[in-house]
Amino acid sequence: MLLQDWKKKLLLYFSKSINIQEIHRQVSSSLIAYSKMPLPDIFKKLKTTEKGLSYASVHRRLQKKGLNEIAHEKAPTWYSLLLSNFANPFVVLLIFLGVVSYFLGEIDAVVIITVMVFISVSMRFIQEYRSNLAAEKLKKLVSTTATVKRWKNDETEPKLQEVDIKYLVPGDLIQLSAGDLIPADIRLISAKELYVSQGALTGESLPVEKDESLKSKDQTSNPLDMSNLCFMGTNVLNGTATAVILSTGNQTYFGSMAKNITGHRPLTSFDIGINKISWLLIQFMIVMVPCVFLINSLTKGNFLEAFLFSLSVAVGLTPEMLPMIVTANLAKGAINMSNHKVIVKKLNAIQNFGAMNILCTDKTGTLTQNRIILEKHLNAKGEESKEVLNYSYLNSYYQTGLKNLLDEAILNHKDLEKILKLNQTYRKVDEIPFDFTRRRMSVVLEHGPKQHILICKGACEEILAICQNVKINESISPFTEDIKTSLKGLEKDLNEDGLRVLAVGYKEFTNGMKKEYRTQDENQLTFLGYLAFLDPPKQSATEAIATLKEYGVQVKILTGDNELVTQRICKWVQLPIEKVLTGSQIESMDEGSLKNVVETANVFAKLTPLQKARVISALKSNGHTVGFLGDGINDAPGLREADIGISVDTGVDVAKESSDIIMLEKNLLFLGEGVLEGRRTFGNIIKYIKMAASSNFGNIFSVLGASALFPFLPMLPVQLLTQNLLYDLSQTTIPFDNVDKEFLLRPRKWDPSGIAWFMVYIGPISSIFDYVTFAVMWFVFSANSIETQSIFQSGWFIEGLLSQTLIVHMIRTRQIPFLQSIASWPLLTTTFLIMIVGIYIPYSFIGRSIGLSHLPGEYFYWLLAILLSYCVLTQLVKIWFIKRFQYWL
Repeated sequence: MLLQDWKKKLLLYFSKSINIQEIHRQVSSSLIAYSKMPLPDIFKKLKTTEKGLSYASVHRRLQKKGLNEIAHEKAPTWYSLLLSNFANPFVVLLIFLGVVSYFLGEIDAVVIITVMVFISVSMRFIQEYRSNLAAEKLKKLVSTTATVKRWKNDETEPKLQEVDIKYLVPGDLIQLSAGDLIPADIRLISAKELYVSQGALTGESLPVEKDESLKSKDQTSNPLDMSNLCFMGTNVLNGTATAVILSTGNQTYFGSMAKNITGHRPLTSFDIGINKISWLLIQFMIVMVPCVFLINSLTKGNFLEAFLFSLSVAVGLTPEMLPMIVTANLAKGAINMSNHKVIVKKLNAIQNFGAMNILCTDKTGTLTQNRIILEKHLNAKGEESKEVLNYSYLNSYYQTGLKNLLDEAILNHKDLEKILKLNQTYRKVDEIPFDFTRRRMSVVLEHGPKQHILICKGACEEILAICQNVKINESISPFTEDIKTSLKGLEKDLNEDGLRVLAVGYKEFTNGMKKEYRTQDENQLTFLGYLAFLDPPKQSATEAIATLKEYGVQVKILTGDNELVTQRICKWVQLPIEKVLTGSQIESMDEGSLKNVVETANVFAKLTPLQKARVISALKSNGHTVGFLGDGINDAPGLREADIGISVDTGVDVAKESSDIIMLEKNLLFLGEGVLEGRRTFGNIIKYIKMAASSNFGNIFSVLGASALFPFLPMLPVQLLTQNLLYDLSQTTIPFDNVDKEFLLRPRKWDPSGIAWFMVYIGPISSIFDYVTFAVMWFVFSANSIETQSIFQSGWFIEGLLSQTLIVHMIRTRQIPFLQSIASWPLLTTTFLIMIVGIYIPYSFIGRSIGLSHLPGEYFYWLLAILLSYCVLTQLVKIWFIKRFQYWL
């Protein structure tokens, strides 16, 4: 039934994903159609005019279309979060057993169960509630306005006004300028020197040029490539524009993605693993407890006593501490991560971090610094040239338009201001601004009383077209076809290195100097050289990737940027390129083909946001535990799909909302620390599970045999519950235990089959020595009648508790305990104290109240021999088990 439920959930999720992808494709197709449609037809379809919309029309559209807001996930209320923490199979089972115990008058059992449930649920609730509060503070959006053209029915001319973007509707006419956020999906009506940053949607480092016309290059299936469209979530870096709103809210390109990141997330590696193991233990209990009841009721003839005993056995077999141990481990991991300035939104993410064997990462802003630097300044021979840098600096320094990222990169060479003696040597005469037709801009400077210099910087093709000469060092030569071919080859080489290239040329005027210069003066230039720009990688990227490789984590790049830039970054951070796959190639693949190719490819370029999620889904379906690191709008679906989504505090809100972990500092070295923390957490969780599973499996054989062999119960229900409580308390400090270094070197996943084999081979060892104890108590100490049953029960109470407590140290490491690997002091302290308390209880009033009695001194010699033999045999079986199965924890 459980597997069927999982299949239903997965099918529901994937069908939802398919529907959302279809909606996203429909939105994309609609936008492409709008980009190719004449403006009068757009106005007609949207029922708007060049005056914009009337207030009455806006009101009607708001009622019909809703506010201009995207879907986002609301934080759960405190009470729903609290109730969700009861939705754990062990918690539900314990509550059920507690209710039954109450009606049967077993108050001791009720108290023990209540304490366990309270600790487990409250610890998890407090940690998750605090994490959600911190995350909600990060997700609050800032109110933003847009300049919109609207009119009243009694007005002849529209008025410009500032309106909160959530009140915009399709058909509104808006005006944009530098620094504005684009509030919806829009079609440009007019534009002047408009540069837009689409990095949040596409992952591209550099801004894109936009204008109202449809270019020949716009014959594409990706609306983001259309030069006359702009999109919600992007922003204006330079220029001005007037535009008509095509779609708002969830109908936008961004909004169609946002639908994919709300609602229930797909099951993660942790969820699936812990569910499988939980149900494995529950199914084992469901099978064995009725057997205990039948044997006791048939052999003893007392059905009520048999039922009470089997109920106690059920509580004993239930790893009731599992929710608490899991939560305590995860909470401790979250606290440790907070010391590294990391917010853990979902506790389960910590274990997934350790299980992760593939990290997918965006490029821009994660591997790279998300800023442009001037990487090279070359002359026509491809040699570094100070003159090229000097002239480009003069051009960027004296231009009056808004300086773009490339200009800022040039102007970072601030020492040139003094070296060139700008205020003394040069005086600005005129400027020929940039436009999209020429794709270049020029400044004219006076250099001496009888010389003007026109310095032109722009797109390589445009500069080459207006050059007549070329300058190499101090020599000027005619601009021949051979030189032009050579320069194009140099430009191609730079582009293939992932560099954005601009060209620089100049022209000197000694005669014909004038006060005003026009575009006609940009001719017969002398070609000077190339400028090459790059978004550099973070300093920590190379070390972080090397560290992840050492820990067995493969890194794959998923980016919206082009493959040439991405390959350059991969070389820079020393990530070997195995195979490159583009978004257009992925689009043509079915799921089966994609599942095969994602195994060999490690660079995925020009991806749409949903393609990123699709790649991650394919990797997960191949059995990998996948992490994703991203900070842009285009990363949100991938963050949502991954087993563990990692974002940064400076990322966009929707990325932070979709992530499980938020880094407050962009230090990639945290990734390696996070992996180790996750593996420590997993190691300590799996210790408890294997201890509980093997101990319970051994105990059931002991209980079944003793129930059949002896005329009395081998242990009273209250004694069994007391022993179980003490044993559980001895393990509460497992979250603070050390983990062997070799355990941390490779990814760790949940493996129910591994738990099953562990139970089968390790569990019965304790039964062997339980039966030895039975024999000693029966034959040596003559505890073989109803009258002497308390001595028998006291002997097994102490031996059973001490052997179960010692097994903590035997199982916690694959090495020899106490010699090669020593537990942490908290675990040593608790286990030592519980052993002392266990030995003392039969001699205390508590022991007398629960039916235990004093034991003869000779018993402890036998106890010491039994425990030493138990440890030696367990160690020998451990060595054999590791050789046989090649693992321990």
